[in-house]
Amino acid sequence: MASHKTVLLAEAVEALAVKPDGVYVDATFGRGGHSRSILARLGPAGRLIALDRDPAAVAAGTAIADARFAIRHARFAQLAEVLGEAGVEKVDGVLFDLGISSPQVDEAERGFSFRADAPLDMRMDPSGGEPATAWLARANEEEIRGVIKNYGEERFAGSIAKAIVAARTRERIDRTVQLARIVAAAVRTREVGQDPATRTFQALRIHVNQELEELSLALPQALELLCPGGRLAAISFHSLEDRIVKRFFQSQARPDVPERLPLKATEMPQPRLKLVGKRVHPTPEEVNANPRARSAILRVAEKVH
Repeated sequence: MASHKTVLLAEAVEALAVKPDGVYVDATFGRGGHSRSILARLGPAGRLIALDRDPAAVAAGTAIADARFAIRHARFAQLAEVLGEAGVEKVDGVLFDLGISSPQVDEAERGFSFRADAPLDMRMDPSGGEPATAWLARANEEEIRGVIKNYGEERFAGSIAKAIVAARTRERIDRTVQLARIVAAAVRTREVGQDPATRTFQALRIHVNQELEELSLALPQALELLCPGGRLAAISFHSLEDRIVKRFFQSQARPDVPERLPLKATEMPQPRLKLVGKRVHPTPEEVNANPRARSAILRVAEKVH
């Protein structure tokens, strides 16, 4: 099994303010770093439910033999459904650890990395959905350009899309190194230290897995499931994820006041969330030990009512 270093482990679990008899959700089990730390803080009456859309992560979760713990194969957007099936109406905390895990990147056959030649898959859940190679075979140039521009924030999206469409007329694009070479030939310049294919691979991964849509659907569900005083914590790894979390937190931390309706101070609606502290970044020591942590941002909010 590929190694995995849990990012912001202590900070995220501390942010949840775990109560010994509380009920918590680890919405991204990964390899269980956060889950094990939460379980260590729970008492005999506590409960932890973990989710992961990756069957390999779910298989890893079955190694935790603890009556207080359960893991389910599910996407973020299925959060309320999973908890309903488990008979859970309210929880004391929900943690989202976004992006991909080290095992997903390091296991070449998953197709997430351009550093090894492998099938161009990119699905977090290989048991369903459309792999990247199939989407690239059917999408038109404008669709490819839009995905690479919007999800990869790639300024050469037009040139890359044109190159992909031209290349697929000659042969099917079904290998990671094959796509990386096509992108490299289309990108005229790149930031020092960054591979030309980085942004394109990020964009395809986000699109194939509908990561931003899943997050946008899950955050409101998590808010509804939280008890008053419950904590919602999210670790993001790039600006698109963080923007969704930040805007959701901010929108729910403002009172929903009808326009042009005179209200007394005592009649003002209360916000549903309050922000807890400032955003948290990994320490220099953590980044030195795990360079993949460098872009991580943790945001935390608490349910008011």
